[in-house]
Order: sequence, then structure tokens, then C-alpha cells
Amino acid sequence: MTYINMIEKFRPQFHFSPEANWMNDPNGMVYYEGEYHLFYQYHPFGTTWGPMHWGHAVSKDLIHWDHLPIALAPDELGTIFSGSAVVDWNDTTGFFNGESGLVAIFTHADNYPDSDRPRQRQSLAYSTDNGRTWNKYDGNPVLEEESITDFRDPKVFWHKETNKWIMILAAGNHVRLYTSQDLKTWAFASEFGKEAGSHAGVWECPDLFKLPVNGNPNHNKWVMIVSIGNDSPYVEGSRTQYYIGDFDGLTFTNDYSNDTILWLDYGRDNYAGVTWSDIPNEDGRRIFLGWMSNWKYANETPTVSWRSAMTIPRELTLTESSDGVRIIQNPISELEKIRQEKYSWDELMIKPNENILSNVSGDQLEIIAEFELESSTEFGFKLRKSDSEETIIGYDAAENSLFVNRIKSGMTDFNGYFPCTHSAPLSINNNRVRMRIFVDWSSVEIFGNNGEIVITDQIFPDSASKGLELYTKGGNVKLVSLLIFQLESTI
Repeated sequence: MTYINMIEKFRPQFHFSPEANWMNDPNGMVYYEGEYHLFYQYHPFGTTWGPMHWGHAVSKDLIHWDHLPIALAPDELGTIFSGSAVVDWNDTTGFFNGESGLVAIFTHADNYPDSDRPRQRQSLAYSTDNGRTWNKYDGNPVLEEESITDFRDPKVFWHKETNKWIMILAAGNHVRLYTSQDLKTWAFASEFGKEAGSHAGVWECPDLFKLPVNGNPNHNKWVMIVSIGNDSPYVEGSRTQYYIGDFDGLTFTNDYSNDTILWLDYGRDNYAGVTWSDIPNEDGRRIFLGWMSNWKYANETPTVSWRSAMTIPRELTLTESSDGVRIIQNPISELEKIRQEKYSWDELMIKPNENILSNVSGDQLEIIAEFELESSTEFGFKLRKSDSEETIIGYDAAENSLFVNRIKSGMTDFNGYFPCTHSAPLSINNNRVRMRIFVDWSSVEIFGNNGEIVITDQIFPDSASKGLELYTKGGNVKLVSLLIFQLESTI
């Protein structure tokens, strides 16, 4: 294991980042034999996107990670694009002599012979030693479709109702679904999405899974996640949307109209996220992880020997709202283990130009706040603050919106799209607003009203910018409760 410079400028202290060089999409996320596996798109020879490999790390708790050697490297079929991994519990592949083992399903990427046209085909690799070494299947590729250029990012799962493997695959402006008995031979089942949701970029990194609504095991819905690549006319760049509906083993049926767009995250920096496979039933969580960057500027962020980090892992649940069924995201409970010094306040009236946090500072923080609206028109926090820098996380009472302003957050001039303010609709609940905020050396993640709305953003402040302010404008706001935890490093 090589040494990570823990105090390298902007190095996240409780988010996953590569030891060195370039990283993007999380891949192959699977739980097996007591370990969470995280593979990821990796360029081991540079800090910008290049020939893709699968990097690899494992964890017992999703917050402390051990870095392992590269799992999959380019070969005669091409470089190694995104994909998934599953546990073949019943040896449907025949790779494991009647036992269980890990199978990776990924995209091989090259060009068609004597052509500049990209070629993307699906392939397999398997491991008989808990993911430490990988054997590529002799029969690769196992799925190709010459008529579709963007044909990638397979997410595979076992559908027990039909006793088959299901693959959901990004295919340009839609997803395609396939079925298999053995992961080797695939049959086309259906397609979805050519007219539904957002098409502000090529579709990538789909996922499909079932969740109970309001925790009721007798009322389930299927969730489809689809990421949308950067397209120059759209200022937001890379984003992720989701759909709620039903899946019968062949076809996904959307519960909402084609023009309904549901965003997973309203920030600029949560892309290509998918969920872990094979988490034990006794745990029962659906855990999501995203790449914390945006193709508008991913190759230009001001880190030196490494580039990119992942979001904190989030548990996804479904709740019934006045608008219909929606995803709720909350940080995994394991993050509570890294809480250290605690500060608390209760039942205070916050007035303009008063800062009750003037004696508190930090760059690794968890903040949990509940406000009751009074006469204030805007209130919230200024984080990673100095005389010249601040990241503002606030609530606009007139617009009923949660927002992040990173215009003065630190280094922003590396790309014109980076300095910005963006917001998400967030209604008050019993005249109250709740915020849960995670602050790291180069990011903020905000969960509004217990995970109804999430905003994820990178920031690049000076290491000395550690001030914290609780502010209000236009009048008073009641602080019902506030907890601030200093967080320990996990690297």
C-alpha cells in the first residue's frame, strides 16, 4: 500500500479519493464476505482523464478504505469503462466450481477496425479470491450492438421473481434492458426513456432497484437512476435524474408523465452514482455513492497529484409526498462514528449582524440545524470563511428554496462554470426548515428537511479559511436547535 499525503492541499479527510492520479465514476460496487468493494474509473498515469482502468479499494464500514492494486487493465479488446459487479451465489456462470464468487460486468471501449468510430461492448471478468485478482472471460465480449455508438455502463442484478439476471445499459438517449440465465448469453427485453425525463446530454450509468415506500414491505416501487453527461448548451453540466415506477422482469413502466424530471441532487458535483449490490438482507439498506465532480470542469480542478473524490455514501429510501413518491437521501449511520468535539445551542433568536459561532471554526464538520421562520427573508451558514472567502448555505424564505453560493468559496477561476449560485425547492414543514451539512477540505454536502433535497458541491478554499457564521437577513429567525461536530480524518 502506498502512502497517501493526508495533508495535501484540498485532500478530502472523510471522503474517498484515489492515492494518486485521475479518478471518475464509481464502478463494481458490491458487498461480499464482510467487505464493501469500490472499483472506480482510473487513469494511473496522469491527473486528467485517459485510458481507463478499474481502480480498487475495500472497506469494512464504508468510511475507512484500504487501497488495492488495479483490478482491470486495458487489453486487446480495449480500455475498461464503467460497469458493475455481482455475487454469483449459485455459480450460474460455472466460473466457481459450484461455489460463489464475484463477477464484474463492464464495457470494453475501443474503435471499430479502420475507423475513428467508438466501439463499446460488454464483457466479463471473475474473481475466485474475494476480488484480489481477476480473470477475464475467454468469451468476451458477451454483448454488442453495432447500431448504437454510446452503449455502455452495464448494471446487473438478480431478479428473483423471474429467476434471471437483468442488465440495464445506457444506450445514447435511452436505456436498454436485457436478461440472462448465466451472465454470458443475453437477450434483449425492452428499452425505456427516449421521450422521458431530461435529455440534456448523453445518458450514462443507469441503475435499477426496488425499495419499499414509507418502509412498508407490502408497498414497493422500482427506482431507475440515470446520469446525464455534459452538453455545452446546459450550464449545469453533469447531473443525475431518477424515475419511479414498476418493473416486471422485462419492462420498466414510469409512474409519471414523460415531462416529469426528478433530480437526485441539485448541486453541481454528484454524477455517475450507483448503488451497492448484494448488501445482506439483515442490513437491508440501499446505499448510493456518486462521483463528486462535473464534466464541465473535472479535468481542471486545482488539485496537484490526484484528482476527484466520491460523495459520502447515502442511504436511499422512498417516501410518499404530496407530489407522489420521492427518493429520500441520508448520510449512512456509520459516519456518526467519526464525530469528535460537539457544540450545541437551543432555542435562540438569531438577529442580523450577530454571529453566535464567532468562536467556532473548522474544515471537517457536521452541522445539524433546525430553524423556525420569523421575520427573516434569508438565513443560514457561511462556511470555510475568512476575510476574502466564504461558502454560503442558505434558505430563501421568499422563494422557499435552499441554496449554495460558492462564488467566493476559494479558488474558482480555473473554469468559468465553477463560481455560481444554485438552489433547490424546499418547502417549510410546520414553519420549520432543517439542514444537515457535511464540510470537508474541498466539499460541502447539504441534506434539506431530513434528506428531501440534497445539494453537493466542491469548493477549494485556502486551508486557513476555517471560520463559521450563522447569519440572517431582513429580520430574525429562531434557532430551534444546532449541533456542530468536529469530524476525524478517515485516511
